[in-house]
Amino acid sequence: MAKAGAKRPRRKLGLGRSLGVNLWGQAKSPFNKRKYKPGQHGPTSRGSSSSDYAKQMRAKQTLKGYYGNIGEKKFHAYYAEAENMKGDAPENLIGLLERRLDAVVYRSKLAPTVFSARQLVSHGHIYVNGKRVKIASYRVNPGDVITVSEKAKQMPLVVLALESGERNFPDYITVDSANFTATFTRVPAFEDVPYPVQMQPELVVEFYSR
Repeated sequence: MAKAGAKRPRRKLGLGRSLGVNLWGQAKSPFNKRKYKPGQHGPTSRGSSSSDYAKQMRAKQTLKGYYGNIGEKKFHAYYAEAENMKGDAPENLIGLLERRLDAVVYRSKLAPTVFSARQLVSHGHIYVNGKRVKIASYRVNPGDVITVSEKAKQMPLVVLALESGERNFPDYITVDSANFTATFTRVPAFEDVPYPVQMQPELVVEFYSR
């Protein structure tokens, strides 16, 4: 019998393929090899709906998936908060998502995936301003300094993630790779975020505004 943990990586890898995109821009994404959804028999069978609802739903699933498949209740709460903030709701939504601690850890290349970033946080390997934080959705503020535990500094996944050339550091996070430290300098605008695929937060707002 396969272990439960063994199923999780397959679900993660299949998420991008189910959406029909290389969601995180990874070289080993299954979508690079199989450009159609799971359970189908070829690229011509995928198809797509052109309805506004379908486009909005796809945009929502893509954005949710990119940040580690955030639960619907939590994701809707981000939308509601973004709507109540001053300024542009889609921009606000992206800013809130990028301030998640697991997202900042991932952006800082302290973890190879947003899923492993979430795991590092939940296992107590991440500190914010010297205080251990175990909540992946913890909201990081400009000026906050993120560090990793001494044990995590020895973990191959952390070391290899920092050394990887697959992703670049965004300009709103300053990283000191030698000391496994990252500083969140500002809340980014949508155009600042280095998404490997097209994101449409305006359609997400439209979906929830129906």
